[in-house]
Formats: sequence, C-alpha cells, structure tokens
Amino acid sequence: MRIFADLWWFFRQEKWKYLFGIFFLMCSSFLSLMPPYVVGVIVDDIRAQTLTPLLLGKWIVFLILIGIVYYFTGYVWRLLIFGSSIILAQQLRRDLFRHFTKLSPNFYQKKRIGDLMAHATNDINAVQNAAGEGILTLVDSITMGTMVIVTMSVLISWELTLIALIPMPIMTVLTMYYGSLLHKRFGKAQAAFSDLNDKVQENVSGVRVVKAFGEEDAQIGTFRQASKDVVDKNVAVAKIDGLFNPTITLIVACCFFLAIAFGAGRVVDGTLTIGGLTSFTLYLGKLVWPMLAFGWLFNLVERGSASYDRIRNLLAVKPEIVDEEHALRKVPSGDIHYAIHTFSYPGSETVVLQSIDCTVEKGRTLGIVGRTGSGKTTLLRLLLREFDISDGRIEIGGLPIKRTTRDALRSAIGYVPQDHILFSATIAENIAFARPDASRKEIERVARLANIHDDILQFPDGYETVVGERGVTLSGGQKQRVSIARALLADPEILIFDDSLSAVDARTEVAILQALKKERKNKTTLISAHRLSAVEHADLIIVMDEGRIAERGTHRELMKNHGWYAEVYRHQQLESLVLKGGKAVEQ
Repeated sequence: MRIFADLWWFFRQEKWKYLFGIFFLMCSSFLSLMPPYVVGVIVDDIRAQTLTPLLLGKWIVFLILIGIVYYFTGYVWRLLIFGSSIILAQQLRRDLFRHFTKLSPNFYQKKRIGDLMAHATNDINAVQNAAGEGILTLVDSITMGTMVIVTMSVLISWELTLIALIPMPIMTVLTMYYGSLLHKRFGKAQAAFSDLNDKVQENVSGVRVVKAFGEEDAQIGTFRQASKDVVDKNVAVAKIDGLFNPTITLIVACCFFLAIAFGAGRVVDGTLTIGGLTSFTLYLGKLVWPMLAFGWLFNLVERGSASYDRIRNLLAVKPEIVDEEHALRKVPSGDIHYAIHTFSYPGSETVVLQSIDCTVEKGRTLGIVGRTGSGKTTLLRLLLREFDISDGRIEIGGLPIKRTTRDALRSAIGYVPQDHILFSATIAENIAFARPDASRKEIERVARLANIHDDILQFPDGYETVVGERGVTLSGGQKQRVSIARALLADPEILIFDDSLSAVDARTEVAILQALKKERKNKTTLISAHRLSAVEHADLIIVMDEGRIAERGTHRELMKNHGWYAEVYRHQQLESLVLKGGKAVEQ
C-alpha cells in the first residue's frame, strides 16, 4: 500500500474530488445492499402467503428508485475518481517532459530513448490505474465488505457470519504474499518493455542503415529475442496474477459451504428462516466482489508502486547545468572570449581541451578547423553551456556566461548542429521552429539565404510538405539547409555552424557563405568545418590539434605559415580540381 503514501501529495491536491468521489462510492455500496434484503422479505412473505400484488408492486417501485439513485451515484464517483487519476497522469507526463528539457546532454548519452518513452507511457499508466482503480478497489472493498458483514451480523445472524468468514485470514496472508512477488516481477517486466521499446526506436530511426547493410534478418532475430524476453517476464507476472482469482474463488467457495452447511442446520432447528438464509447467501455473494477487489487491489498497487519507483528515480536525477542564484536575464552581447585551462567531459579523466585562449570580436567571423576529434565541436558546445567549465571561463561582452541565465544565453545564439534534427511537421513549421509567429514572407526569405527555396518549390506541397521523422524524407544537404534557414530566421546575435555545410556541394556552399556575409553584418559567426573553403573568408581562423590551438590567423597568414592548414587546404583544392576535371572529361 506504499503507493498511496507516495501519492499523498496528489490526493491532498485533489482532496475534494476524492472526498466527494469516495462519498458517492460509499452511497453506491450502501444502495447495493437493499435488493438482497428485499428479496429475503419477499421470500418470507411468499412462504407465509402474506404477499399481495399491491405489496409486491411497492417493493418493485422501491427497487426501481434504488436503481435510479444507484446509477446517478455510480456516474458521479466514476467521474470524480477516474477523472482525478487522469489529471495525475497528465501532471506526471508534464513533469517528466519538463524534467527531460532541463537535463544535460550527458544524461541522454547514458539513457536510451526507448526507456524514457516507456516511463512516459506504461509506467505512468500503471500509476494512473493505482490512483483510479486502486482507490476504487481500496474504498469499495473496505466499505462494501464492512457494510455486508455488519448487515449479515445485525439483520440475520452474527454467529453464522463468524463461521462463514473463518477462511478470510488465509486469503489475506496469501494475497499479501502474491503482492510482494508481483512487485518484483512487474518491475522486471517494465524494464524488459523499455529494452524492446528502445530496440524498435533504434531500428525505425536507422532503417536506412539496416537495409543498406542487409541486416534485416539479424535485426529481426534480435527483436524476436527482445520480444521473447518481454513475453517471458510478463508471463512470470501473469503466473502470479493468475493465482489471485483462483485463490479468492476457493476461499469464497469455502465460505459458501460453511454458510449453507451451518445455515441449513439453523433453518431445521427453527432459529433461521428460509428467507433469512436466502438473504444471507445473497449477501455472501455480495462479499465476493470485496474479496476479488482486495486481491485486485494488491495487483494494482504493486504494479503502480513498481512503476512509480521508476518514475521517481528518473525525476530524482539532478540537472548538471543550472542557473546561478543571481544570474542575469539580459541577453548577452559583445566580444566572445575563451580562457580555458583544461576541460574534461563529466565522468572522464581525458583532457579534451587545454590552454585555449581566444577572442572573437563582435561582428567578426571565427573559423575553427582541425582533425576529427581535435575539440572543435566541444569548443562550440561549451559556449552553449551544454557543459560547465571548472578550470577556466568563457565570457561574452566581458561577462562570464555562468552569470547569465541559460534562457538568456541561448536566446543570443543560433545553433546549426552536425546532426540536423527536423520534426514531423511541414517544412515551413520546421523553419519557423524558433519563431512560430514568423510570416511566410520571412520564412521564404531565409530559405533563399540558405539556398533551399528552389528545392522546396519542387516538392508537391511546397512549404506545406510534411517531412518524416527527423527529416527522413529529405536528403542530407536539404536537411542542412533547412536547419540553416531555421537558425537565420531567429536572427541571433551569435550564429554557430558546427560542420553544417558538409553535405552541400562547393557551389551551394559559396552561395550560402556569401549570403551570410551580406546578411550578418555586425553580428558574430562561429564556423566549424572540415572543408577549409567554408572558413576561408573568416576574420580569424584557429586550427585545433589534440585540444590545443596549434595555429591561428587569417587565411592568408595561415597559408604563409606552411603548417597543417596550408597543407590540407592545398590538398583539398587539388581534389576539387581533379573532380572538376573528371566531370569535364565525362561531358
């Protein structure tokens, strides 16, 4: 029953709905006790030959009125109790989603998407059932059971009631034992479902890769094994589930046997009427539901408790990046200054950046190049405060970025990442993601700057074309350019390109860069790239090597140094010439 204590905060929040819901539920339970009593009275009147048509009609009208009121009270308590449980599910989903948005990238590197989805679906449904059907079964089993037992004892025979209920303690002990087993097995079943959910999500997202490598059969086999694991663990739950009803049915059968055996003896010796025994057996039948509900209650609360533990553990994860107590809400502006002594990712001792000292003047363009793994992306992600620096600082306009709220900082920055995430919406909606109120004219303007406008017009529905999940219906270059248009529409003070032109051809790259240079006068741009032509126009270029700045300067200065930059630039230019020559030959 720990789940009810854990959810006490919600019951207090919705106390009036639950109190009135419980009141009407108790009224329903009381009203349901009337028909067995009436039946017993009618049976005795028939046996005594005192039942008249008028008296029978009165009893029938009375039962009809009871039925109408019972219908009304049943509707009200269902609306209040089940309605409140739906509010709980909505609130938990909202809290989970809000919590997800606050957690750092490090959290998502450790957690699987399928597992997080399972928390927001199956686990919350189990908690909702505990707060809805669980409260129903708890109140109804106690209320109905108490009322039935009291009615049987007072109106018929307390001795016969005690005899009939002798098997009840056995049922209580067994259902509590089953409940403890169910808690453990249901937790494992939910974890297995999370694994299966994650497997499906990975394969749907990576379906092109799976097909490209011809791994369909292998993935089907892996899915079959994960699915079998879910089935096995749920069968283990079902085995415990299946013990509740047979156990309760057996106990109820024993109760009926004792009631009829000893009740028949009392009828024979004249201490109990046939109508009284009839009412007693009908009341005993009414006691079947509280017994079944009691078993079902353990089932619900143990499932809900296991799921709530999983949700609570997730909500207990603290965001690694938080605003300082007196952080400023003003959007930062000015020169960007990196002064990083050393930086390592959380949980790793490997130094990723060291001895970084670099200033980007406001309105200038910084190019960041270097080998794969040299620290280019890390440098950009730190500016976004995806991770915090403990040994060094980053400043904008002379103010450390930690002194600014995350919302204010990120309002100043437009980010075009390596992994271009598009949503299952129209192209226009994807471009307008940061500014949903943007006009179609503004959307088309930035699409032209990103050199994607003509491509969009070729789609059957133009800007209203719905892209698939993560933009699966678009090519890599098209996704990159839609992402660029999205960042440009926000018109940020600082624009970050994290290798965001890698999937476009050289001509398109030149067109985009020229449009950027014209559009973003007096605004700061940081461009990370493997293709050096993307940063050739930059006011300052830094070459990263093993987390350090190995070279710095303009394109002209770096070419004169004859270092890594000059060597790679000449090599890439040669490759470009060879490709052009190849095309010329083919033509």
